[in-house]
Amino acid sequence: MTGPSTSHIERWLAAGDEGDLEAFDELLHPDVVVHAPAGLSTTSSEAEKAVWRDAKSAIPDLRHAVQEVLVEGDLEMARVVVTGTMAAEFGGIAATGRPFRMDQAVIVHLLEGRITEAWEIADVGVIRG
Repeated sequence: MTGPSTSHIERWLAAGDEGDLEAFDELLHPDVVVHAPAGLSTTSSEAEKAVWRDAKSAIPDLRHAVQEVLVEGDLEMARVVVTGTMAAEFGGIAATGRPFRMDQAVIVHLLEGRITEAWEIADVGVIRG
């Protein structure tokens, strides 16, 4: 995991990429709402862990490279480049066996130091190609 000077978004995505889903307990509010494309929205930290387990199973080399982060009080926004190889179906997208690169924007609201709501806006069409 990255150091304390990084944003909540960076720490959340890095923990997910590393498969460190137990770190979600300190990063995500138990009742976090994550608005995500491809039917992957969740309404609890446990449900979000399940999505990441499925994602890592389908895309073992999944990586989120945070390009920029804006922080304003309890609001964070990040521009992210997501890469990986679709080894199995995930989020309604069939396995292609090919690497992909996808742009993503992530916006989060924080409450008492944990993510309480998040929006993931991603160009999932590039994976289907």
